[in-house]
Amino acid sequence: MITRLEALYDAADRAGLLVRAETDGGSASVEFRAPDEPVLEGLALSADYAIRYPVSALPTLAIDDEIVVAGVCYQVRDIRAVGDGSERRADLTRLEPHR
Repeated sequence: MITRLEALYDAADRAGLLVRAETDGGSASVEFRAPDEPVLEGLALSADYAIRYPVSALPTLAIDDEIVVAGVCYQVRDIRAVGDGSERRADLTRLEPHR
């Protein structure tokens, strides 16, 4: 059974509003925020890299995991439940590419 939250993320993905995230535990379409990106209808700026996703999409994502978002590698710093707990926000640290 698909939940309302999963249906919302599916619609946002079809509309091109999400980006692909890849981990060792799987992949999913996520909402991605980068520093200095406008949020809250332009009333504020995002301070960190972060993703939001339904917990069912990346159930094994954990602190210190590496995740590739839109082709760029990040490390998960923190994960917090959002709302009723069916959605998560993961704060990320961008990793420098290996040379």
